[in-house]
Amino acid sequence: MLGQALLIAGFAPLVAGLIKRSKSRLQNRRGPGLFQLYRDLLKLFSKDSVVSTTTSWIFVVTPFIYLAAALAAAALTSLFAYFSPVFTSRFVDLFMLLYLFALGRFFLALASLDAGSAFGGMGGSREMFISVMVEPALLLVLLSVALRSHSTGLTAMAEAAGNNPLDLSAIFAATAFFIVLIAETGRIPVDNPDTHLELTMVHEGMVLEYSGRWLGMIVWASAIKQLVMIILFVTLFLPRLSADWPLVLQIAVLGAYVLGTAVTLALVETLTNKMRLFKVPGFLAVAGLLALLAIVAQ
Repeated sequence: MLGQALLIAGFAPLVAGLIKRSKSRLQNRRGPGLFQLYRDLLKLFSKDSVVSTTTSWIFVVTPFIYLAAALAAAALTSLFAYFSPVFTSRFVDLFMLLYLFALGRFFLALASLDAGSAFGGMGGSREMFISVMVEPALLLVLLSVALRSHSTGLTAMAEAAGNNPLDLSAIFAATAFFIVLIAETGRIPVDNPDTHLELTMVHEGMVLEYSGRWLGMIVWASAIKQLVMIILFVTLFLPRLSADWPLVLQIAVLGAYVLGTAVTLALVETLTNKMRLFKVPGFLAVAGLLALLAIVAQ
């Protein structure tokens, strides 16, 4: 599980760089390189953090908790167990994964209020507003897969979901999860990770008061969380190869799935615009409705 977390943490900036690079190419721009986020993280980790005198211990511990929650979520994904049952663990449970996501979000929202910044409070309130709709939709989608596998273990869910990916229920669930993936990772049309405009920013508003290595920890944790969500989408909803195929081929197909999902996210961002905040509930309601249809279709 530790090796899995380190592997995901190491490749997370690369996947984030691929999304930015693909988005730039689709918009006919040169854009940053694939490894730009690695350079940004090295620069941030080499700098000290500037802390406001109005902050408390919450502001200090939040980057560590946010990064630890992201690493724990990476350790609990069924990535290695996707290839071999030897790596199956009873701790790989969907409820534990949801609690880890909620833990990081909760402390980041608290830290945004702790600094006393108007932008931070605005970003934190928007994040909580969106999370109220994201978490039920995400839970319904995962439960639709859990009902099919008769287990809340992510490994059992991946085995049951990958056997019949073209089933109507699976298509509904996959579409709903992709919508939740966009919202949970703060992508367009729900949020714009590349802006600092006060009228549009959500996640960026919460971290405006952070700098140096603490900001680097939050940026790195966000990239890890994004890759974890992509891996969940790939392992739970996309067709998997037979266990009789060579392991190298299975790893190559999984990597192609991850890269294809990242490019699809960039394509969605290119084809859509940032929607108004009060239109987000309707967007996420579609995910909830599709998740309910996935449950009924079983």
